Amino acid sequence: MGAREAGLPDVVPSGSLPSRVTIWEVGARDGLQNESVVVPVSVKLEFLARLADAGLTVLEATSFVHPKWVPQLADAAELLTGLSPRPGVTYPVLVPNERGLDRALEAGVSHIAIFASATETFASRNLNRTLDSQFEMFEPTVSRALAAGLDVRGYVSMCFGDPWEGAVPRAQVVAVGERLLDMGCSQLSLGDTIGVATPGQVESLLEGFRDVSRLAVHFHDTYGQALANTLAALRCGVTTVDSSAGGLGGCPYAESATGNLATEDLVWMLDGLGIETGVDLDKLVETSVWMAERLGRPSPSRVVRALAK
Repeated sequence: MGAREAGLPDVVPSGSLPSRVTIWEVGARDGLQNESVVVPVSVKLEFLARLADAGLTVLEATSFVHPKWVPQLADAAELLTGLSPRPGVTYPVLVPNERGLDRALEAGVSHIAIFASATETFASRNLNRTLDSQFEMFEPTVSRALAAGLDVRGYVSMCFGDPWEGAVPRAQVVAVGERLLDMGCSQLSLGDTIGVATPGQVESLLEGFRDVSRLAVHFHDTYGQALANTLAALRCGVTTVDSSAGGLGGCPYAESATGNLATEDLVWMLDGLGIETGVDLDKLVETSVWMAERLGRPSPSRVVRALAK
């Protein structure tokens, strides 16, 4: 008998945790952007449909980054044209600048995300900007998006460590993040881009922000710490967690970044804690097995490997 047939995981709540968590599913964007091959639009559309069927309500669909930098997502406009939105599901897209916003507006999107850096080196390598001048790019993008009635999320990369600079000062991350929130971002996602964070560091960083309710977390599992870090963030009051179905993804600009926290692994933990997500884990596992077959390799998610038949 398998674990699910045996009624596992058993539900044992733990104190100081939220009753419900919103999962911000990034598999179709952050997951697929790191693939060595371009996944056909038809497969991406079915992937999004299957994720919605599994109960996920926030599906980051694609990115309007220049195709030269992320060729795997060059089909963003085609994808959104072919998308049949589900009631109750939002489909945010990533935009780097005003040109990306123009393309997003042409596609009729209602939610966008911008991505900033917490460090000087990554700002230079990823955005071709300095740590301070990156905001000159974000300010008109955010103001125009808000004027058009769009919701704007802010990402901050390298919040816990940078492969070129090492440890990142907490005050530096907080300064970048608070500036994005003050600019008009409704939510800020703090990214452990290379997966080096540990729980105490997570708690310390979150304590530095004025309003934890506006924060989300985005952990990579390079050193196996993503779930422990997520639990620490939940205990601090975070209620939105980014994850990727099947553990897909990485960062094309940071070679040491491995896959994102797997959505299945996250849901297994949350189910066991009695925290509502609205996600059907069995359907999600089926979806990740299906996608793994199309990518030609097994899913790195431990829950997928344990439950797949």
